[in-house]
Amino acid sequence: MKFIYVIFVKLISSLFYFKNKKNVCYIMSYNNNLHMIKQTAAILPPDQKLIVFYNPRVMVAAYDLQAFGIKAISMKSSFSFALRMIPQIMSARVVFVDNYYAFIAGLVHPKKKMKIIQLWHADGSIKCFGIDTPKFESYSWIKKMRHRKVYNSFDDFVVASPAMAEVFENSFKQPYKKMKFLGTPRSDRLFSDKWISVIRKRVYTAAPELKDKRVILYLPTYRSDSKINPPEGTIQALASDPNAVVAVKLYQDVNRAKLKLEQFNLKNVKIYDEFTATDLMTVADTFVTDYSSYSFDYSLMPQARSMIFYMYDYQEYSKNPGIQVGYENWLPSKPIHTVDQLRKAVLANEKLDFSDFNAMWNTYNDGKSYNRVLNKYVLQKSEDE
Repeated sequence: MKFIYVIFVKLISSLFYFKNKKNVCYIMSYNNNLHMIKQTAAILPPDQKLIVFYNPRVMVAAYDLQAFGIKAISMKSSFSFALRMIPQIMSARVVFVDNYYAFIAGLVHPKKKMKIIQLWHADGSIKCFGIDTPKFESYSWIKKMRHRKVYNSFDDFVVASPAMAEVFENSFKQPYKKMKFLGTPRSDRLFSDKWISVIRKRVYTAAPELKDKRVILYLPTYRSDSKINPPEGTIQALASDPNAVVAVKLYQDVNRAKLKLEQFNLKNVKIYDEFTATDLMTVADTFVTDYSSYSFDYSLMPQARSMIFYMYDYQEYSKNPGIQVGYENWLPSKPIHTVDQLRKAVLANEKLDFSDFNAMWNTYNDGKSYNRVLNKYVLQKSEDE
């Protein structure tokens, strides 16, 4: 079905190949770039439009944009919707994306008049993805071809470091010349004392139990239904500090029916669905994860004290999807693998220095990335201006 859909997109985009390219389009599946989107709308001249197509899972963020006067349209995987969407995308001179979108494989875009810019949704990566995973080899040749076509369609990759540029080179098999070291706009808010203060106040108002306590944020990466439950004793180990509150943030696509909810029934443990991961990071003293890319954000938080990498299924995970080569040399703390090690790490509460970690992965992040991105792609200013 996807193969036919891609062919259909190719046909429609070909029909609009010569359409005047003057607008800006943003294809959104994450809610962490709203500031840049709003700034884009603010600087566009009256004769140019900003059009946002969004994944329904970020509907709340889309409503925020609509309240700002930005046209935001929910995406659907249907031929009738493609008939509406593709002509609007083909009116754009710049298309920003933050993820992999299969339909891009069929998008016929004139390289000189339209640029597709990959902003991505993370500043670094611990696990492997794209072509760099064993799973890719199990794909059919049609699926492999579609993935490669999508990767090749990106004209530029906006990155925050040479380290992430190398990840994209390996994961998408793209040339280094496509990597643009502008910093990632999604990280700008993490440098804003005002923004952090506002979010903290909101969190403390809704969850006063987190105030004046050590907050341990547990944020595991996504797993399939059969693997979502951590080893027995994990939550008890996280809760071993009697003076701490354990805030659990689960991936939104987790199947709660498969989750053993009784393991969270401890007085100082709670699942916080009402906040985003970034919201909770603003109040967290200790960040516990396995392979989550949120670790590259948490290291920028002013109150960040410790980070624990609890890789209990390392042997299996390192084979599929795989872990970045040399990860043990640059993680800010040594990974642990057992419940007992987790308990000891929580109680030790070791203060870490994130300087080297940030220098490697947040090299060009300084709170002003969105200015550089908008100047280059929306305002099309030269570097000297």
